[in-house]
Amino acid sequence: MDNERSANIIIGGVDYELILTTRATKAISKRYGGLESLGDKLLKAENFELALDEICWLITLLANQSILIYNLRHKDKPRDLLIEEEIELLTSPLELASYKNAITESMFKGTARNIESEAGGDAPKNAEVG
Repeated sequence: MDNERSANIIIGGVDYELILTTRATKAISKRYGGLESLGDKLLKAENFELALDEICWLITLLANQSILIYNLRHKDKPRDLLIEEEIELLTSPLELASYKNAITESMFKGTARNIESEAGGDAPKNAEVG
């Protein structure tokens, strides 16, 4: 896949790429009210179980983006999508905590291009308004 857009994690001995796509961004926005609200939601989860549920949901969403992209390009041999229950069975809470960095990395990479394109262009920087 595209390392400029993804971060890798291993679940149950299988390598998965976490990718923030437009589809994933829409799902996150629907669930949390926007990407900027995601961090607050994860940090302010009422209890440990709820925080684990949210991390499992997010890993499933981001890991499935790379599988969906693969399936789009390889219609003759599609791969099965990951489900939250698999993540719950194949990981420990400690592993989930370590995946937070990969989640953050994939989201940063997914939004970095948007930030770069907004900052670019011919607009003068630090122009004085008179």
